[in-house]
Amino acid sequence: MSPRVLAYLRLLRLPTVFTALADIFLGFLLTHPTLISDDGPNPLPTFLLLCAASAGLYLSGMVFNDYFDRLIDAQERPDRPIPSGLVSPVAAFRLGMGLMLIGGVSAACVGMPSLLVAAMLCALIIGYDGGLKNSPLGPLVMGSCRVGNVLLGASAVPSLSAIFQQPPLPIALGLGTYIVGVTLFARQEATVSRRGALLGAATVINIGVVALAMFVNKSESVVPEHRLPALGILAMILFTLDRRLAVAITQPNPPVVQMAIKVLLLSLVMLDATLIYAFNGDVELAMGTVALLIPAIGLSRMISMT
Repeated sequence: MSPRVLAYLRLLRLPTVFTALADIFLGFLLTHPTLISDDGPNPLPTFLLLCAASAGLYLSGMVFNDYFDRLIDAQERPDRPIPSGLVSPVAAFRLGMGLMLIGGVSAACVGMPSLLVAAMLCALIIGYDGGLKNSPLGPLVMGSCRVGNVLLGASAVPSLSAIFQQPPLPIALGLGTYIVGVTLFARQEATVSRRGALLGAATVINIGVVALAMFVNKSESVVPEHRLPALGILAMILFTLDRRLAVAITQPNPPVVQMAIKVLLLSLVMLDATLIYAFNGDVELAMGTVALLIPAIGLSRMISMT
């Protein structure tokens, strides 16, 4: 692989896009029983358009993040694609705009509710990357992006109001809370992090997962026989995460913290798959979502996720 191609893949942070696609799997399967149907209209084309919309918007956010941070990265991370000179700022800006356009057009092809959610995501992405990232609102905006991405997956419905119902909205809010914590955890990843800040971020992460578990426990939309197994899986995910978080808090240097962030991001796929298992009930679709970890982990060996 040529250094230039690798630089663009690093700019896109390609492994992380599979966490965004897992959200689309989740949102879509909360509002549709399956991806392929022999009875009535086939939902697969709509699902694929939503995947394209999410991927375009998510990847544009990765590109714009480095575009707006290029001066800071020149000092803290000079090996990144833009400050290293492998990707020019103009080329990065054009790529970001092109990806955002792909995302918006794909959403528009699904329908007005999807387009409106995509427009909201565009505003959040530009706002976050353009200046809010380092403000107190930064983590909340990033969490809102994750909420919007799950709702984008659930947006193939007749009206916008239908998106903001149970179970999609409470689940999206739980995952959004989780991402608020992840964002807080990653705020000082390039330097030695403060233990108190990491502990506070870990608390928010735990609140997000516990909120999802409480909703699984109480919701009438859960497949009854899947309730207890889903709660058990969520408990195992949280235990695994807390072990990794504890190591990072005790050793808050960049490599350890960045490894914890990688695990936190990849765990989103497992959270989404568990929720699909609980609320949709199709084990094969849940396992198909878990399969997104294969390309994500494979690519993460060559391309950093942070």
